[in-house]
Amino acid sequence: MAPFRFTDEKDASRYTLHDGDDLVSVLDYRDDGRTVVMTRAFTIPTFRGHGYAGELVERAVAHLEEAGDREIIPMCWYVSDWFDAHPERAGILHERRTA
Repeated sequence: MAPFRFTDEKDASRYTLHDGDDLVSVLDYRDDGRTVVMTRAFTIPTFRGHGYAGELVERAVAHLEEAGDREIIPMCWYVSDWFDAHPERAGILHERRTA
C-alpha cells in the first residue's frame, strides 16, 4: 500500500487525504487568519470504515499546531468528537468567551 498524501488546498479551503492515487477523505474549513473553523469531514463512501477521516483530522491538527498561529473551532460533529477522544490536543481549540 502506498503512503498517505496529505494536502492543504488553500484555494478550495480544504484539507485532503489520498491513499495512493485515490482521494479518500476531505476536511472543509474556513480560515479568517486567527481561527480555522472545521466545517465538514467527509470520507468517500467506498473508502469508509478504514479510519481515513481520523487520519485526516490528526494531520490537519498537527499542521495547524506546527504553524502555531491559528486556533481551531470544530463545527463538524466528527471533528468535535475527535477532540473529545483526544483531550491532549485541546490546547489548540478556540475558547469561546462569554460576556
